[in-house]
Amino acid sequence: MSKIENKFKELRSKNEKALIAYIMVGYPNYKSTLSIVRGLVKGGADIIELGFPFSDPLADGPVIQNASTVSLNKGTKLSDFFNLIKKIRKETDIPLVLMTYTNILYKQGYAKFIFNTKKAGIDGFILPDMSIEESGEYVNAAKKYNTDTIFLVSPNTSKNRLKKIAKASSGFLYLVSMFGTTGMKTMIQQYTINAIKNTKKVVNSKIPVGIGFGITTPDDVKKFVSTDIDAVIIGSAFL
Repeated sequence: MSKIENKFKELRSKNEKALIAYIMVGYPNYKSTLSIVRGLVKGGADIIELGFPFSDPLADGPVIQNASTVSLNKGTKLSDFFNLIKKIRKETDIPLVLMTYTNILYKQGYAKFIFNTKKAGIDGFILPDMSIEESGEYVNAAKKYNTDTIFLVSPNTSKNRLKKIAKASSGFLYLVSMFGTTGMKTMIQQYTINAIKNTKKVVNSKIPVGIGFGITTPDDVKKFVSTDIDAVIIGSAFL
C-alpha cells in the first residue's frame, strides 16, 4: 500500500476527508517554497501537490500559469526540485505528489525520471496531458517503483472511459469539478454534484476520488465535503 493510500485509509478510519494543497515550486521564489510547505503541513494539509513549472501549462488557469512563468523566469530547474524534496523529507513524511506535464518525464525516460523522483521522496504523479491511451509505459514504470499514477476525469467522461481511467489510476482519482482550466471561479453546478455521484458509483470504493479546479472559498469546501467526495484539492486560492 502506498503512502497516499495509507493516508486515505487513516482519514476514512476517522471519518474525515483529505485536504490536498497545491503549490508551484519556485513561486514566488525558490527559497520560500520550503517555508510554504511547512505552513501547509502546520495548517493541516493531508497531501501536498507540488507543481513543477512548464512552458505550456494547458490545464492551468491564469493564476497557476503566472506562477509557472515566474518560476521559470527565476531559473527553477529539476535539480532545484530534487533538492527541495530532499529538504522536505528531512522534516515531514507527508505524502507528496508531483504535478507537471508529460514532456518533462518523456525527455528523461519515464522509468529513469520516476525512479529518481521516488528516491527523492515523491509518492505520486499528476500529468494533466497524459492520455490513458498512451499511458502504458508511464503506468508500468510507476508500478515498478510503487509510485501512484493519478489520472483526471471530468463531468462528461463516459462510464466506459471512466472505468478504464480508474483502473489505470492509483492513490486517488482526480475529478475536475467543471469545464475549463484551474482557478476559474463559478457557482458550483448541479452537473458537478451529479459527476461526484456518478464517479463514486462507477469506481465502487476501489479508489478514493478527489475534486479540484475552481475551489476557492470555505463555502466551496463545505459544499463538497458534504458529498461523498474523499478529498478536496485547492491550488489557485493558495497562490
